[in-house]
Amino acid sequence: MTVPGLRRPRARNATWIVRRVRLITGTILFTYLTTHFLNHALGNISLEAMELGSVPFEWLWRGWLGTVALYGAVTIHLGLGLWALYERRYFRITVGQVVQLVLGLSVPPLVMAHLIGTRVGAEFFDVNLHYPQELWILWLNNPMAGSKQAVALVVAWVHGCIGLYYWLRLKPSFPTVAPMLFAGALLLPILALIGFAQGGRQVEAMSEDTVWLSTMLADGHALDRAANARLSAIEHIVWWSYVAAIVIVLAARGVRVVVEQRRGTIRITYPDGRLVRAPTGVSVLDASRMAKVAHASVCGGRGRCSTCRIRVMVGLEGQPTPSAAERAVLARVDADMHTRLACQLRPVSDITIVPLVPATATAAAGHAKSRYHAGQERFVAILFTDIRGSTPIAEKRLPYDIVFLLNRFFETIGSAVIASGGFPNQFIGDSVMALFGLEVAPEVACRQALAAARAIAVKLDELNRLLKDDLPTPLRIGIGIHAGTAIVGEMGYRETSTITAVGDPVHVAARLQELTKTYTCQLVVSDTVGERAGIDLGGFERHEIQVRGRQEPLGIRVVEHAGLLPDGATPPVATPA
Repeated sequence: MTVPGLRRPRARNATWIVRRVRLITGTILFTYLTTHFLNHALGNISLEAMELGSVPFEWLWRGWLGTVALYGAVTIHLGLGLWALYERRYFRITVGQVVQLVLGLSVPPLVMAHLIGTRVGAEFFDVNLHYPQELWILWLNNPMAGSKQAVALVVAWVHGCIGLYYWLRLKPSFPTVAPMLFAGALLLPILALIGFAQGGRQVEAMSEDTVWLSTMLADGHALDRAANARLSAIEHIVWWSYVAAIVIVLAARGVRVVVEQRRGTIRITYPDGRLVRAPTGVSVLDASRMAKVAHASVCGGRGRCSTCRIRVMVGLEGQPTPSAAERAVLARVDADMHTRLACQLRPVSDITIVPLVPATATAAAGHAKSRYHAGQERFVAILFTDIRGSTPIAEKRLPYDIVFLLNRFFETIGSAVIASGGFPNQFIGDSVMALFGLEVAPEVACRQALAAARAIAVKLDELNRLLKDDLPTPLRIGIGIHAGTAIVGEMGYRETSTITAVGDPVHVAARLQELTKTYTCQLVVSDTVGERAGIDLGGFERHEIQVRGRQEPLGIRVVEHAGLLPDGATPPVATPA
């Protein structure tokens, strides 16, 4: 049963709106910075190229639309940065988040003088600084200011790149485009700084002409002392206002702590029995972080990745209902009604929880997944295969040869399973387990399993022909196939987790594989598989075996060579379950 309304969120909460606004304003500022760097990079061609490139740049950012967008983005993004400083309840965060936070708070004081001098000066004091004037000031007249400006641009760029990384890494396509994005993020600022230096050298050489220098400075009013004094005063006012804003935010954090302590606390119980007390209204993720409880959160608690999701075992009744944004994220992983995002759930009473994702989870854990990843009863067909007589082969060969041989065998089995629509989920020793039916109907799953057995037999014959000069005897295998309802889910420890199945059908399939030794055949398949597949296996020898937990015996078919299966056991068109 899924969360009601999970598929069609119609409203957005404040958290979603803030996140969207931060993304939009950050994108505007990053676009401004990118075009600024591109303009600087033209200095590698010539000063004239820089001046020519500044025409579309100023048309875009000095027009009324660009000015409103830029000033609005700066103001809102800065305000949201201060809000994030207030909202964060702990500072035990990743190195990347620390760097992003510190760089973000450092950008305003670093770029303040430049923005006031170029934007405010041009708008209100007739100080029109173009590339010749700016390069003369920053490269020749005040190199320290030029170094500060270079640092400011790099700091702003790194801050923006980190923000884009945290946003884009949750996209399934990010690993594909990441190398190209990294190359652009690295090369563009380098080319821009080199272009800035090249333009500075050109202005330095041209400044030897005193007539050109005096005309250039007069045209831009670069030496207007009265205007520069006013701009300096404005800079001091803005600087101290920024410092005051940070102080107010830190003071507000202290006030919040006092208020929350008076409001009372709730208890959160974890699977290991650990009990954490947290102020009422604090999110479960924040409570975990404050108590130093390891908890996955790839997106940093922004409600975007679902890696912090938990199952509420006790105390779900009476808790705040999930917002539309939270429901949309949970829908991607097909969560049930007891699953919540730890970063969004703010308990108002005691609860008991179980984190569903390992604390070491990566961004892939937040991608959209089928429901069976979290655990589901499902009808599946299970195929087991094992090499016969592998011990004598291993005793007479070097370790490298054994690894090579097993990898070729696993490639043979795995490729046949995948081509038939299955999922090879376990490679243990010289055995392989494969599942069919994770995404398709039972009938299709059984036909796929039989098709896989037939393909394995054919591919194994090909492998034996290929290795006939290297093996004393051909490789022999046993295959067992059974089908039934099992528990399917992602199981394992940390990075070794994989999709697998547990239950009686799995044990039966393993036993059928062992029976191939008794009947001296390549395949033993249950009647259940043949009947659900709709394939006539009546031409093969039939036996009945007693299965633990079942009163009636299980009918099986003994197939000497899986390649003899009927032609109907070919990969069918998949039908959704």
